[in-house]
Amino acid sequence: MEFKGRTLEHTKGYWTLFPGLCKGCGLCIQKCPKKCISWSKVLGVYGTPSVESTDECIACGICQMVCPDIAIRVDKKKKEA
Repeated sequence: MEFKGRTLEHTKGYWTLFPGLCKGCGLCIQKCPKKCISWSKVLGVYGTPSVESTDECIACGICQMVCPDIAIRVDKKKKEA
């Protein structure tokens, strides 16, 4: 099975969701301090809705930490010198 990520570029970083791993539990939505994660039209592994983030994302990585299925990856943008 191949897992393709859906990467969204935001001001502070890159937010990647792997729908093939997301079971739609919603923990990331509950724990996001900016409340910028919502349900997506893309279906996850069990045919349940997966999630997506908006440009309000600060790339804090809390969603990545609480995801029980390792379906989210957050990469902060490097500051330019």
